Amino acid sequence: MSEAKGIIKHIPNSITCLNLLSGCTASLMAMEGYLVNAAFLILLAAVFDFFDGLAARVLKAYSPMGKELDSLADMVSFGFAPGVIALAYLKNAVLGSPSADFVPAELSYSQIALLLSAFIIPIFSALRLAKFNIDTRQTSSFIGVPTPANAMFWASLPLVLHYGNYPQIEISLANPILLIATILITSYLLVTEIPMFALKVKSLAWKENKIRYLFLITLLVLAILLKWLVIPMILFVYIGFSLLDNILNKK
Repeated sequence: MSEAKGIIKHIPNSITCLNLLSGCTASLMAMEGYLVNAAFLILLAAVFDFFDGLAARVLKAYSPMGKELDSLADMVSFGFAPGVIALAYLKNAVLGSPSADFVPAELSYSQIALLLSAFIIPIFSALRLAKFNIDTRQTSSFIGVPTPANAMFWASLPLVLHYGNYPQIEISLANPILLIATILITSYLLVTEIPMFALKVKSLAWKENKIRYLFLITLLVLAILLKWLVIPMILFVYIGFSLLDNILNKK
């Protein structure tokens, strides 16, 4: 019996390790210029991130190690990997290829600064995760955008460009100034003090989860209308509904 319990308590951590493996592979794919593959692997990491928490709750297998391991895995999958995707787009905008070699001796200081700005994403993701681990206000909701939500925004861009016909987005991603502005805005949202609702539910009752249901219904309608373009919009719809939830709760 005790041996079975010992195995059970490792199940959530094993799922977290699959999250980490997906994030490592996504980073490698993005470095090689395979951005669509990287995007799908970040989405897969998000699935593992959801199920490790679910497994911990169902199996009552919480542990301090699990909490720390989860943050470390998230740092790779939802911090570093999207940063490498952003770097690939900056390489394309500055150097003409998403898989161009980063050779400082052949680049100007301004080009190096532009490329390194991609790593503002992992830096602010680390700040977000560290803040989350010590912030007692974030037990049932979030303060600031969660790292998976930000990562899925960046992962959505290769998917939109590959599967949809959105030349305006492609033109925007070829502009380094717009790219850096997007990096700065999304990174700031990670550490902002705006309360955000969590998708975790204790029951299926409408009254307790109406903001979640409305959020999901809105995404479904937008998916029908906008198809692939809905994916990068999820982040901003999520922020909008969180602001609405804050207003309604204050009233």
